[in-house]
Amino acid sequence: MRRVTLCLSAFFATMIGVTGISATGAAAETRVVATIPAVHSIVSGVLGNTASAHLMIPGGASPHTYTLKPSNAQALADAQLVVWVGPDLETFLEDELGTLAPNATVITWLEADGLTLHDWREGGLWDAHAHDHDAHADEDKRHGDAHAGHDHHADHDDHAHKGHEDDHHDDHAHESHKGHDGHDHAAHASSVDGHVWLDPRNAIILSKSVADALAAIDPANAETYAANHAAQADRLNALDADIEQTLAGVQDVPFIVFHDAYQYFESRYGLAGVGSVTVSPEVAPGAARVRAIQERIGERNAKCVFAEPQFKPSILRAVTEGTQARSGVLDPVGAGIEPGADMYSQLMQQLATDLSTCLTDPA
Repeated sequence: MRRVTLCLSAFFATMIGVTGISATGAAAETRVVATIPAVHSIVSGVLGNTASAHLMIPGGASPHTYTLKPSNAQALADAQLVVWVGPDLETFLEDELGTLAPNATVITWLEADGLTLHDWREGGLWDAHAHDHDAHADEDKRHGDAHAGHDHHADHDDHAHKGHEDDHHDDHAHESHKGHDGHDHAAHASSVDGHVWLDPRNAIILSKSVADALAAIDPANAETYAANHAAQADRLNALDADIEQTLAGVQDVPFIVFHDAYQYFESRYGLAGVGSVTVSPEVAPGAARVRAIQERIGERNAKCVFAEPQFKPSILRAVTEGTQARSGVLDPVGAGIEPGADMYSQLMQQLATDLSTCLTDPA
């Protein structure tokens, strides 16, 4: 008799899980999957206390080389909403979404209306964008009014963002047609740089898209999602202003990054990035590439060369040897930051602080 009772208990427990009804009669949480930490942070800001989003890719992992885990496959199968950047970033997910999450609403950040988007820069050496926006009217700008009432950045918005390839410096022919992570971007339908999260205006647009999608999935909490989005948009506008103030004195100071992941950040705040150590972070720069970067440091009087936390510092030492450039570290994904609603702001503030610290002359 005891065995029958236990079996019946297990049966009803299973039925509770299937129907989404808890023992107290409360509705189940909306099931949401977010891919990278920046996406997860924006989604979490909209969800608030209503639910917790499943983070698919931890901060220290590359979305380009990530391998889908069983726990992620299960989360996708259960999901009502999936939020990702797009196939040029989370390449492993492109062929899996339709199979693993056939019934979920899917938000592809790169397809959102009103985004500020930039095409990939060719090669690893480029010109710092000019500060004359009238000379660059043909730039591909597709941002809307998400930043209404916060237009004091307008003097930074119309820079040229598409650099040119310095063929006489780039000896790595095997990299010349590949994007920043070694992927051939021509293989994708889009030529757009996928690092859209490094412009807070784009984060505001994603927040609104998430709030609208959640309201359609869970109408009972629609007002909560709308209020959470409004509060998050206010925080992101304030963050944008704070970052501009932090970087106010270094817009024209040239620097070199480890790989070309920062175009959106450079563009938003009028920064003077002039090249990257490598076109593909999975491929260590060769001797000729190191010489080319050293020449660029001298030609442009680059103040800093930035590494990233997951790559060996010996590469940076080789690049800066014999130059006047200082060394710094930038982290475009926030590998060491705790996931959650505050993660995005911490990531952006850390980028601004690290850039300003290295680019500012010591007292």
